Amino acid sequence: MSLRFDTISFLSDYGHTDEFVGVVHSVIRQIAPEVSVIDITHEIAPYDVRAGGLALGRAAQYLAPGVVIAVVDPSVGTSRRAIAVEVGDGQSILLGPDNGVLAPAVAMVGGATRAVWLNNSEYHLAGAGSLFDGRDIFAPVAAHLCNGVALEELGEFIEPAGLIPGTLPISELADGVLTAEVLWVDHYGNAQLNADPDEVDALGTVFELRLDSAGSLAAGSLGGGSLGGAAPTVRTVKRVSSFSELTTGALGLVIDSYGALALVCDRASAAEELNLETGDALRLSPLDSAAEPARGVTTPVQLSPSFRPQS
Repeated sequence: MSLRFDTISFLSDYGHTDEFVGVVHSVIRQIAPEVSVIDITHEIAPYDVRAGGLALGRAAQYLAPGVVIAVVDPSVGTSRRAIAVEVGDGQSILLGPDNGVLAPAVAMVGGATRAVWLNNSEYHLAGAGSLFDGRDIFAPVAAHLCNGVALEELGEFIEPAGLIPGTLPISELADGVLTAEVLWVDHYGNAQLNADPDEVDALGTVFELRLDSAGSLAAGSLGGGSLGGAAPTVRTVKRVSSFSELTTGALGLVIDSYGALALVCDRASAAEELNLETGDALRLSPLDSAAEPARGVTTPVQLSPSFRPQS
């Protein structure tokens, strides 16, 4: 059989503790045994649609042409639609729930050509329940698409503009102070921000970073207040091109491998250093790079190699 697509890329919040990922692979294998399945990640936090969408969006431009399955689906079993979105005039087809998880990837590759509601059960498995659409709908549909089944055979065409959009926070610049949000913390503890690198570079190269002790913007911090009485964390951070420009314990702002601005440390976790999590807000205020650090701003201390703690 001549394949239309030979690759399926697969992202989910299934994890690897249970059998879910393996079962999806096996369903695909039985219908389209010559197709390769590439696992993007299955470690999206359970039910975190935004995180799944952002991960797929970061990966999208590097994925092989073919079919993409993205399953982060807290509303599975409800009236929400299972959909297929064609991009690149048929170069790839993305499958997932209509909850915004596909939206960032679709935008990254130039928008949707066509979209279909996957309501033709002829191409589904007859599941024992309605809570595993990755197995019962998306896996068999992906395999059938690879085998050459036409998109229009899978269900009703729907208007791409009517699909649920993804939601991304927007940074805010006011009076020379940038308020940004952490979009993603990677395996190394680098914290990707929603700030425009060009916008940050226009402000300066050295900044005061302010957040409260829980890793979110202190309420009233511009006036010296803090949330619940907790003292805000205030640090200096400088714009760098690589980790190696940072001394031990220092914080940097670098353009990461996806072209986004990220808070980093050299061979350490910036997220742990600042107690940051995805969704936390922070504020960057430019400092005079030639001046001493502002009052209350911590700076790393280099200890001599001969230093030994006293017993």
